[in-house]
Amino acid sequence: MLKKVSLFLLVVSFLLIVFGGAAFSKAIVWKSSGHGPASDPSQIFHDKVCEAITKASGGRLVIKHFVGGSIVPATKELDAVDQGVLQMAYTCPMYNLDKWKAASLISSRPGGLPGEALRTWFDYAGGADLMNKMMKGYNIMTFPGALAPLPPEVFLHSKKPIKTVADLKGLKMRAAGDGGEILKRMGANVVFLPGGELFEAMQRGTIDAFEYSTLATNWKMHFNEIAKYVILSPVRAPSDPQVFFVNKKAWEKLPDDLKQLVQDVIGKWTQAQHEYLVYESIKALKEFKDYGCEVYKLPKEVEDAISAEAEKFYAEKAKKESPIYKEILDSMNNFWKAYSNM
Repeated sequence: MLKKVSLFLLVVSFLLIVFGGAAFSKAIVWKSSGHGPASDPSQIFHDKVCEAITKASGGRLVIKHFVGGSIVPATKELDAVDQGVLQMAYTCPMYNLDKWKAASLISSRPGGLPGEALRTWFDYAGGADLMNKMMKGYNIMTFPGALAPLPPEVFLHSKKPIKTVADLKGLKMRAAGDGGEILKRMGANVVFLPGGELFEAMQRGTIDAFEYSTLATNWKMHFNEIAKYVILSPVRAPSDPQVFFVNKKAWEKLPDDLKQLVQDVIGKWTQAQHEYLVYESIKALKEFKDYGCEVYKLPKEVEDAISAEAEKFYAEKAKKESPIYKEILDSMNNFWKAYSNM
C-alpha cells in the first residue's frame, strides 16, 4: 500500500514539475465577441485569435468566441466588456462615440493615418496609452499590438454614381463615425446600421449607398449583388482599424505569462489580418469588375471637398471636446508629419 501511495505521489510531482500545475488547475474561461457577421473576415480572424490563445495556453485560458450580435447588439461589444458580460472584444473604436468622442480619431478618420503609420503610432508612439487614457473610468483596456489597421475602406458601394459634390446631397446612405458626420454636413442623408443589416437595407431601398470595409471584406459579404457602383478613395477612411479590448479586472487576474501570451498571439494575428486583406483586396478588385460592377476612383473635386470639410470639422471639435480629444489629435498629426518626412 505504501509503495502505491509513493508511486502516486511521484507521478503527481512529475506532472507538477512538467506542467507547472496546469493539469490540475481550473481553466480560466473568457467570452469574446467580434462585431460582424460570420462572413466578415474580421470576425473570422477574431475567432482564429480566440482558438490560437486557447491552444497556445495549453487550455489554461479558454476563450469562447461569438459573432457580432449574438451576446449583445452588434457594435455594443464594449458595453458588455465594461460590464464583465464579455472579457474580450474585437470591434471598431468609432462604434463607441457615445462614450468617447475621441474614439473617432483612431477609427476610419477622414484625413487620418494610413494603415502602417496608424499601427506604428498605436504600438510605439503612445497611441495605445492615449486610448487607455481616453477610456479612464471604464473597466476596459487595450495594449500595443491590439490594433489591426487594415487597408483603406471602399468609399461607397452605391446604386447611384457619385461624380460631383452635388451627387452627395440627399443620398440615402449608411456611414459611421466622423466620416458619416462630415458627409452629413455636405448634404448626405446619413444613417447608421450594423454591417449584418446592409444587404437587406439595400434590397429594400432603405439606403441607396453605404460604406463598410475593405474590398476583400465587402466581396466576401456579397455586396456586388446589391450595388452597381464601387467607388474607391482613401479620403474618408485611409485605414479601417479594429482593436482588441479586454475587461480590465479580468486582465489583472491573469498570470503574467498568460498576459504576455495573449499580447503575442493578438499581435501576430492583427498583423496577419492586415496583410491578408491587402492581398485579398487586390483579388477582390478584379472580382468586382468581372461580376459587372462599375469600379472607379472618386473624382478629385469630391475628395478635395471632403478633405476641406474634414479640416473644418476637426478644428471645431478640438475646441469644444475634452482635453484628451486634442491630445490624441495633436499626437496623430505630429506623428504624421514625422512619418511623411522619411
